[in-house]
Amino acid sequence: MNRESQPTHAAAARPAPRNAGSRRETSRLVLPIHAPGMRIGLFGGTFDPPHAAHRAASLLAMKRIGLDRVWWLVTPGNPLKDTRGLAPLSARTIAARALANHPRIDVTDFEAQLGTRYTYQTIRYLVRACPGVHFVWIMGADNLRAFHRWQRWRGIADLVPIAVVDRLGPSLYATASAAGQTLASVRIPERAARSLPERRPPVWIYLHGLKSPLSSTALRAARALRQR
Repeated sequence: MNRESQPTHAAAARPAPRNAGSRRETSRLVLPIHAPGMRIGLFGGTFDPPHAAHRAASLLAMKRIGLDRVWWLVTPGNPLKDTRGLAPLSARTIAARALANHPRIDVTDFEAQLGTRYTYQTIRYLVRACPGVHFVWIMGADNLRAFHRWQRWRGIADLVPIAVVDRLGPSLYATASAAGQTLASVRIPERAARSLPERRPPVWIYLHGLKSPLSSTALRAARALRQR
């Protein structure tokens, strides 16, 4: 099916990670719109709270890479961060949908239903469950700096192409990080952005132009101060 063909909703009654929910649970799981040949960006995070930079990064990646859609994966929590005080998943999902407000951005909390804890498990599931879909993992430059601490981060790089979006501050040192240096040989120039989804991983690109200082962590801290 080509990219102009009618996309479909697909129930995820397909191979699941070992620690995914029960067969009964995964059989009810429905993923956002997708079809073979589509180019879909995956943008994961707690989105607590979602902010304008999330939307801007998604639109930037959509335009530069030529993505058909971007899925916001609202996660139950971040294994690398203190999630005490995190807003309920349902509230974060509702807030993310209200902020995204775009016909080609899909906001989903399917990771909670699937039962995956780590990004690698989620991406592995999607690659298996959606054959023919060209997924791209999208992350901010601040995440590239800590990428080497992610569970099976090299495995993530081997599963899907990666797009790193510029951030104010982190862009100065992200490419010098452990992951940035390790993956330096498979980085492609920004002018080749539209070819990224069809390239065989590991491959990644650094997208410049977005210099937003917004941070969910900083916004949460400000919220906590106001609630004292």
